[in-house]
This record gives sequence, C-alpha cells and structure tokens, in this order.
Amino acid sequence: MTLVRLRPFEYFEGFDDRAARLFPREEGESGASLSTGTWAPNVDVYEQGGNLTLKAEVPGMKPEDIEVRVEDGRLYLRGERRFERSEENEKYHRVERSYGSFERVFTLPTSVDTSTVQADYKDGVLTLTLPKREDAKPKAIKINVSKN
Repeated sequence: MTLVRLRPFEYFEGFDDRAARLFPREEGESGASLSTGTWAPNVDVYEQGGNLTLKAEVPGMKPEDIEVRVEDGRLYLRGERRFERSEENEKYHRVERSYGSFERVFTLPTSVDTSTVQADYKDGVLTLTLPKREDAKPKAIKINVSKN
C-alpha cells in the first residue's frame, strides 16, 4: 500500500506570484503600490420622511472636487481624490487609500422631484436629499361608512 500525503492548500501555493503577473502594479521605492486607479465611494441609499437619501463616503475630498448632477432620470456622482505629496524625499512604505477619479450613476425612481435635490457635505460624508413629488407621497384615505 502506498501512502499519499494530503496537501489541501497546495493549489494556493504561489498564488501571489500568479496574481501579480495577471494584475501588474506600479511600484514605489519600497514596493508599496502607488497606483491611482479608479475607485468608487461607498454609498448608503435609504428612504426617510418622504425623501430618498443618499450618503456617500468621500473623506479627504473638498466639496469643489465633487460633481453632483441630475439628468434624464439619473443621478451622477463624480469626483477625483488626488494623491498629494508634501515633500519630494518622502518614502512611502504602504499606500492603501484609493486615489483617482470616480463616477457613480444611480437611476432615480419617477417619484423623485429632481428640481429640489439638496446636497450637504460634513465630516467627509456627502448627503443628498431627494424629495418625492407631492403626488407620489402616500396619502391616507378615509373610509366612509354608510348607514342602511
């Protein structure tokens, strides 16, 4: 009888090398990735008090670097977070934050009044308030009881 040694993780050996060949990175002096590719901010969308609310995480960005536009029933959220170096002789050991331009597009329901959209920015969070049209808001209907 021949004994066979079980190596369940053998497939994953060398995976980093294979992945690096498939997805090459730009390298800094210390091997830290300094790429400025496309990224997308995390977004929460919820309904509250007759409004649709969208909150986007855009820390470290200035409001003037963010564009919000409503067109043809869609909400466009665009911007760019730039990688800023303060000194030429900085040597980064690791860069994990994402930089570069982004674009998110959201299809709006027909119940949203696109002429009254509001945008507020505080503590790195962009909050968009999209009010519903008055005729789209739920209305209670009184039931009349007839006496026979």
